[in-house]
Amino acid sequence: MQPSSFDSASPVPRFSVSEFLAITNQTLNYAFPKLELVGEVSSFKVSKGKWVFFDLKDASGTVSCFLPLFSLRTALEDGMKVLVSGAPKVTDFGKFSFTIQSVRPLGEGSLKKAFDLLKDKLTREGLFAPEKKRPLPEDLTTLGVISSVNAAGYADFIKILDARWGGLDIRVYNCGVQGASAADELIRALDYFNEQGTVDVIALLRGGGSKDDLAVFNDELLVRRIAASKIPVITGIGHEVDVSLADLAADVRASTPSNAAELLTRDKSAELRRLRGSFSSLKTYLDHYLSTLLETRRAALARAEREILSRLSLIEKELASKRAVLDSLNPENVLRQGYSILTGDPSPGNVVKITTFDKLISAKVTHVQPKI
Repeated sequence: MQPSSFDSASPVPRFSVSEFLAITNQTLNYAFPKLELVGEVSSFKVSKGKWVFFDLKDASGTVSCFLPLFSLRTALEDGMKVLVSGAPKVTDFGKFSFTIQSVRPLGEGSLKKAFDLLKDKLTREGLFAPEKKRPLPEDLTTLGVISSVNAAGYADFIKILDARWGGLDIRVYNCGVQGASAADELIRALDYFNEQGTVDVIALLRGGGSKDDLAVFNDELLVRRIAASKIPVITGIGHEVDVSLADLAADVRASTPSNAAELLTRDKSAELRRLRGSFSSLKTYLDHYLSTLLETRRAALARAEREILSRLSLIEKELASKRAVLDSLNPENVLRQGYSILTGDPSPGNVVKITTFDKLISAKVTHVQPKI
């Protein structure tokens, strides 16, 4: 940019205020298109629900900072030490300001403070409510994995998956899991799987690391994206003692990537042991059932046999009684006792037949008189 006027008597360039501001910003942009500053947050405030202003200071200096509220993806308050990334600028009012693109808390104290502030905020919104959690499907067939494929945690996860059950259709979205761009990469991966809609579960994995390395999983936009996922999300981030806001937003939190593999699949060896145990229990049950059934049938047959014999005995007694009656009425038995049978008309002058036990006698009736 050329000066708007130039006094030949003086070599000093002369600008209008607007020109000066424009060339100053142009110079700053050329010299520092992007830089990082480290300092302590002071005078933090949000204006009109849209703009964030605060001072970044150290022991001997202060820089005014500005960013849109939607760009602030971590909770801040005065006293926190942060690393800000952005570019310097002189405003139209002549005030020097640092326009921030990203903010990251530094140090364990600031990281914890940012974690607690954002956790409280999202908890009040109901983002971590237990009733929003969805169970993992029992028969998992297709799994989406978001991780760095070069990380040890990812290798452990795949190894345990194959050893436990195997046969899963695994679709991997390789992305960074730490650093300034990691949160956006993770968000794109979540969006990809949700848009495709071809996996049953999304596993978000990252092995162990420092609290600063794991801070990406406390990014507000990432945490909200996890909570809003249409597909159930399981996280396996860091070690057992590490708990991120991403863990709280997920449907299931695993303590490590290896533990995530265990929660997602059944143990092949344990299943075989269970099946063998079930087979043994079934065999024992069937043996007992058949033995009991056989004993029951034997007892029933014995009862039936006794009942039949009892009935036969009664029938035999009835037959014997009836036989005795019939025997008593048999004429042969009567004749054996010395009686005889007379047949014919026993009138005087007629011939009648007399039957004894061993003789047939013909006799002429000579006299008949009534028996008194």
